[in-house]
Amino acid sequence: MDDKSDVWDEWYEIYSRARPREEAMISKLPDALISQILSYLPTKEAVRTSVLSNRWKSLWLLIPALDLASSRFPDYNAFVSFVDRLLGFCREEKSCLHKLKLSIQKDVNDPPCLTRWIDFVVRRKLEHLDVECLVNRKFLEVMPLSLYVCDTLVSLRLHRVSLSEFESVSLPRVKTMSLEHNIYANDASLESLISSCPVLEDLNLVRMVTDNVKVVRVHSQTLTSLDIDYSVGEGDDYADGYVREGSAVLVDAPRLKCLKWQDDLSDSKVLTNTGSLVKVDFDFVFNLENDFADVADLWKRNMVRNFFTSISRVRDMTISAFTAEFLYFNMEYDPLPQFCNLSRLQVNFYLYNLDMLPTLLESCPNLKSLVMDFDFDSPSSKENELMRLSSVPRCLLSSLEFVEIKRFNGGAAKMEVARYFVENSVVLRKLVLHLRCSMLQEGFNMLKDLIALPRRSSTCRIEVC
Repeated sequence: MDDKSDVWDEWYEIYSRARPREEAMISKLPDALISQILSYLPTKEAVRTSVLSNRWKSLWLLIPALDLASSRFPDYNAFVSFVDRLLGFCREEKSCLHKLKLSIQKDVNDPPCLTRWIDFVVRRKLEHLDVECLVNRKFLEVMPLSLYVCDTLVSLRLHRVSLSEFESVSLPRVKTMSLEHNIYANDASLESLISSCPVLEDLNLVRMVTDNVKVVRVHSQTLTSLDIDYSVGEGDDYADGYVREGSAVLVDAPRLKCLKWQDDLSDSKVLTNTGSLVKVDFDFVFNLENDFADVADLWKRNMVRNFFTSISRVRDMTISAFTAEFLYFNMEYDPLPQFCNLSRLQVNFYLYNLDMLPTLLESCPNLKSLVMDFDFDSPSSKENELMRLSSVPRCLLSSLEFVEIKRFNGGAAKMEVARYFVENSVVLRKLVLHLRCSMLQEGFNMLKDLIALPRRSSTCRIEVC
């Protein structure tokens, strides 16, 4: 955006200094061509062209894509007045607005406006709609019924709005949909909204505690990418009173390839028809009543086991520190399945559960690439605790070629991990370490220790970042 602004500033300077003949030549460009050029600029910059001359006074109104934010206006009333006049012009001139983004910040007493604006644009063959509202959740604006039957929409993003109950929904062309921090009429309305998009490919669902949905059902025959975020975030002041029992997320998408799922709150998480799944990134709090024992909550333990079985054919997997901690305490009771297709694994650890590494790798017999991170470092005393990783899983003997360790500070625990891979990996080609040290001499000594490690692979190269 900044680059485009710089280009426009140069163009504006050239135009303002142009001789009358040159100015006339520029102004003779067809409206369609000028509006297409202006569509590549931020709306604020496009509006600035109206001061160039009478020829340019209203050309920006013809551009097919607008990005309007109330924060760029002196006050909310000025913003409402501007948008009303803009849409009035679109009505009179029958202009083709294909893409609209509205970012609104308003107070409780400000009058509603979104309903009439969206009702107007979706009836005029809008293709891309992005609505973002930063308002009190008790006063969210309600989306018009016309939105649910727009036959031209290709992409839809709704952030912090209220989706009312509807009798029917038909969005035959929507391929990309993002629903963020909204309130829904009930479980069925959200399910219907998703399932009534027959060509939907990419779905992003960010929930909040008070969204009025207990069970989320994602049923789609065309979905290839799904991102679910249901975690306690800033402003979720109702989380303490949330009743977790009976809450669930059920995903049935046979063509799904990429899944990213962060979920602190759902009681049950179920995946079915996962034959196409290639990449998964998940951060779960499974919420077993007795997390560290093999008693009680049998159905929940079966749920956890079934989830890991359902993703056992993926090729690329990312596991959060919270999930790794859960696995650490439960592997004895519920061993992981074999991830025979897994080529790349990224896992975040707490230092105290690093000794689970060989057991985790035993489940990945054909692993080629491993990325380790330490997002949640333990106290410094843990850094220097002596630890010895002994067992050597199959992937170190036959397939592991690349290892990357982030936040590497040379403590005894992390040095043991580096030693473990260098001394035991038969086909390792590269070990990348992201160094964290406070002094030059400390970093130099650490580097000497790393280089001195005996390498089992003759092709192993150690890179320090």
